[in-house]
Amino acid sequence: MFHTAEPDHILEGKITDVYFDRTIRILKAKGINPVVKAEFIAKALPDGWPWAIFAGLDEALYLMRSLPVKVRAFKEGTFFYPFESVMEVEGRYQDFCVFETALLGLICQASGVATKAARFKKLAEGRQVISFGARRMHPALAPMIERNAYIGGCDGVSVVKSGEVIGEDPMGTMPHALIICMGSTVEAIRAYDEVLEPRAKRVALIDTFLDEKFECLNVAGAMGERLFAVRFDTPSSRRGDFYRILEECRWELDMRGHSNVKFFVSGGIKEEDVPRLNPLVHGYGIGTSISNAPVVDYAMDIMEVEGRAVAKRGKWSGTKRVLRCPQCGGRKIIPYDSEKHVCECGGVFEDILIPVMDNGKYLVDMPSHKDIREAVLAALERHSL
Repeated sequence: MFHTAEPDHILEGKITDVYFDRTIRILKAKGINPVVKAEFIAKALPDGWPWAIFAGLDEALYLMRSLPVKVRAFKEGTFFYPFESVMEVEGRYQDFCVFETALLGLICQASGVATKAARFKKLAEGRQVISFGARRMHPALAPMIERNAYIGGCDGVSVVKSGEVIGEDPMGTMPHALIICMGSTVEAIRAYDEVLEPRAKRVALIDTFLDEKFECLNVAGAMGERLFAVRFDTPSSRRGDFYRILEECRWELDMRGHSNVKFFVSGGIKEEDVPRLNPLVHGYGIGTSISNAPVVDYAMDIMEVEGRAVAKRGKWSGTKRVLRCPQCGGRKIIPYDSEKHVCECGGVFEDILIPVMDNGKYLVDMPSHKDIREAVLAALERHSL
């Protein structure tokens, strides 16, 4: 058996920390069940990130659709900053107490993956970025990881099921195993060309047996104009100066009239590698760096009980509004009953923490994965790393 939760286990509140189960027992025994408001905020972001992307709302609302609660939240794909309340749940505490663990899990990991993908897409400066990291995580999580990598800015995903989830064809080239089974890279790319449909771009993996430079020349000579690109997946133990390897291969291909052949790289690519490789690279396959992205460490905290502002130490009590200026992008957090503010630039702030669900009824249209991604990419143009 797989050691993963069934969907019903999550929906039934079985994926909960035991102290919530004990809390329910105590509150029921004492007849205490106040109406509370609880907010989800991150007081800090991983690795010094200046911003993060709110993701996971789609699944969080799916979990809460049968609960008697009201939900306010940012739209999925919204850029946010520390201390901003990205989601708020209002209802009788016993009705959603046991779901805190699952709700946090749904948005913490999703936001981390989406943000890391956006950072790579920003660094790539328009070059293609594909999510390659599903094999580094439990397979049950692959569609979730790649869906959030996609809405964060990745141009494609590699897993078949992930492609079904986002409504896009999965992307990929060929594995080393194909080349080993065929006996050579040239034979593998020829078979690839003979068997697969034309819409599958002809991309040869060129680091299985021979030096990358000579393998590039071999496949370019064999395929001619039909060769779209070569992929470098050179392991770090054999890589040396990766930039110089790419530079040498580019030189040799161009010298022989193969300047049309594009370069894709994969295999342990980190953020710091991308700016240096950009001049020679047309696309990146990013694996563990995205799939194992640090989670956004949200916490869920009660900040109002029966209409009375109250919170634990270190948190701001009371219901809040999170405002954004559509003109300059300025942000402000204010008490909920405050009047709408005018920004210093003269623009009128708009609320971005908005009602999204009321007792299972969706109050907003849920955008497609593609629409969320396009909104993220548009906003990414205005944000620096």
